[in-house]
Amino acid sequence: MKTLRDIWLVFLRYFGILIRNPVWVVLGVVQPVLYLVLFAPLLKSLSANPGVPAGGAYNWFVPGLLIQLGMFGAAGVGFGLIAELRGGVVERMRVTPVSRLALLLGRALRDILMLDVQAAILIVLSLPFGLKLHFDGALVVLALIALLGLLTASISYACALWLKSEDSFAPLIFTSTLPLLLLSGVLLPLTLAPPWLRNIAAFNPLSYAVDAARAVFNDHLTDVSVEKGVLISAVLALVAVALAVRSFGRALA
Repeated sequence: MKTLRDIWLVFLRYFGILIRNPVWVVLGVVQPVLYLVLFAPLLKSLSANPGVPAGGAYNWFVPGLLIQLGMFGAAGVGFGLIAELRGGVVERMRVTPVSRLALLLGRALRDILMLDVQAAILIVLSLPFGLKLHFDGALVVLALIALLGLLTASISYACALWLKSEDSFAPLIFTSTLPLLLLSGVLLPLTLAPPWLRNIAAFNPLSYAVDAARAVFNDHLTDVSVEKGVLISAVLALVAVALAVRSFGRALA
């Protein structure tokens, strides 16, 4: 019970910081909207090609954008933690009785909420373009985005505590996310890729999340790809949380 209370208190602190500057929520959805408006129309001519998933261009492109948002929307949260390290905020937390788990999950809960709000906005904006999604499917996709957000935020915080410098943190995060993006099938289905590229992408956990989201958007909630994508994302999120909590424990030791 104390841990839950600590998580709530930490969340309220960082949520208060967020709502005092809500422009970050808007900026976070601008890039996916630009992809939606300026790039997705180019894909309509691909819908009839062999290897392209059924359901129309927007029903396989928008899920990829949502997974991209969930995976990379929280990648930069470590910058804020580095600023707190430099300002002595983390140092002052040593004297508080707040658990290390709460320090992580309170922050991550704020990040997850922001990602799901951005995802909901993107889904609503996609409806006039021809996107079709049932309410229960939307809930499953938002849950999947929350898992990916927890995974990414935990890794970002752990790296920030390890590196303690924006000069080292930025190249690591942005360089490591690029191959994950290219090998996930976010922008184009991997069914269009040559066999050697698909074999490499099979080792990318993000590709399973993309497959799960696309299955949900095509009303295949019981498809095995949905279970596989959610399970892999959940396991990786738990591992990332454990690593990040350990990093917080070392930083506050």
